[in-house]
Amino acid sequence: MDVQGEYTFDAPRDIVWNALRDIDVLAQVMPGGEDFSEVGENQYTGSLKIKVGPVQGKFKGDIQLSDIVEPESYNIAVDGKGAPGFVKATGGLKLTEQGEQTHMAYEGTAQVGGRIASVGQRLMDTSAKAIIRQSLEALNEYVKFQAASAQATQAAETADVAEAAEAAEAAEESSVAAAEVAAPVAPKPEMPTYTP
Repeated sequence: MDVQGEYTFDAPRDIVWNALRDIDVLAQVMPGGEDFSEVGENQYTGSLKIKVGPVQGKFKGDIQLSDIVEPESYNIAVDGKGAPGFVKATGGLKLTEQGEQTHMAYEGTAQVGGRIASVGQRLMDTSAKAIIRQSLEALNEYVKFQAASAQATQAAETADVAEAAEAAEAAEESSVAAAEVAAPVAPKPEMPTYTP
C-alpha cells in the first residue's frame, strides 16, 4: 500500500517542525494513538487502535526516525504487530516555508499482513487516508494555537520594551528638571562702579 500527499499548516515551519518531533503531540493528534514514549535517540514505541471495516484491534510498534535535516525533513520506519496482524512501513516528509504557513509533502509505503490484509486494498487505502487527514487537521489546530501564543508573547514583550523605554525617558526628563530646580541660579556679580 502506497500513500502520498500534501498539506499546508497555518503556522511557521519551526513551530510545525517542533510539533512533528514531539512524540507527546503526535500521540494526541493521531486517532487511536496511545502510550507513546521515547526509548532512545530518535526511537519511540507506541500503540495505535484501529478499525478497518470489520477488523479492529491494537497495534503495538516501534518507530525510528532517520536522515533528519532540521527543520526540513526526516524519514520514518514503523514496525507494528497486534491482533489485527502486522504492518511494516517506511516513509518521509519534507517541510517548505510559505510565508507564515508551512507546506508539507509526504509519502510512504506499507506492507500489511494477517486479518487486516483480508479487508481489501480499497478499504485499507480509504482508512489510511482518513487517519492521515484527521491527524494532520488536529496537528494544524495545535500549531495554529502555538503560533498565536508565540505572537501574543512577542507582542507583550515588545510592549514591555516600549513601556520601559518610555519610563526611562520620562525618568531622565524629570531628573534633568529636578536638577535644574535643585541648582539655584547664581546671582550675577555686581560690577564695581568707577567714580573719578
